[in-house]
Amino acid sequence: MTPAELDGLRELALRVREHILRMTEGGGCFAGASLSCADLLVYLYARFLRVSPERRTAPGRDFLLLSKGHDVPALYATCAELGYFDVARLAKHLSDADDLYWHPNRSVPGVEFHSGSLGHLLAVGAGIAYEARLSGDPSRVVVLLGDGELDEGSVWEALLVAAAQRLGNLVAVVDRNGIQANMPTEELTPLEPLADKFTAFGCAVRAVDGHDFAALDAVFRDAPFAADRPSVVIARTVRGKGVPSLEGRADRWFCAFTPGEIEDLMRELHGREGAGLASSPLMVR
Repeated sequence: MTPAELDGLRELALRVREHILRMTEGGGCFAGASLSCADLLVYLYARFLRVSPERRTAPGRDFLLLSKGHDVPALYATCAELGYFDVARLAKHLSDADDLYWHPNRSVPGVEFHSGSLGHLLAVGAGIAYEARLSGDPSRVVVLLGDGELDEGSVWEALLVAAAQRLGNLVAVVDRNGIQANMPTEELTPLEPLADKFTAFGCAVRAVDGHDFAALDAVFRDAPFAADRPSVVIARTVRGKGVPSLEGRADRWFCAFTPGEIEDLMRELHGREGAGLASSPLMVR
């Protein structure tokens, strides 16, 4: 990847984060987790997936399923920035004037499947991958999961089937920010050693810094990692990435900010002075 291409991805990710922060107004959104997976979605849609606004229903395209559906602000913002729909629609998030809802809505261009109830879309992705193989279709299926979502037994059941069916065209990406809802994953239901668990379930596993575009490119260039096994990418990320006062905060899960607070967050995002949210009375659930 050239320096210019890296800069382009970083600039795109910055715009996506701006949109996420804006979407916290007028009802709020799951800002912290959306910020943690923003770089992953930007990389996947802009660099890895064989899909585009013009080919979003074409045979042989790739699929991305956002299983951690509460992070849909990052998905909506990425798709809008890449031309799947008008960026101006993002301002209507949660408005009666549009259908940009709390969770992925398949009527929005770029969204492949509804989600929200955690633990279901890896099985859906395995079904799509299986059908593609039966049809001789070159489609690859990427499913983005949250690490807290791995507490769901249905995730591991889907992996057993995917491994048994040798679905080398299925890639599971784990947003490993270490926090689920409002507490660390390792304090609730410990997941480590996570890579060993995926390997034991028949997957080919790689780990990567989920905010490093060059590192992501190096890993995904090799995907699928095995011709006859599902691939798993464990992407180490930071909740609230890009906004220092939100980074790594278990209490920055669902947030609704006032316009003034959003402007402070924007200054943080752009590395400017004047941010002062650490002790401000935010609406946080």
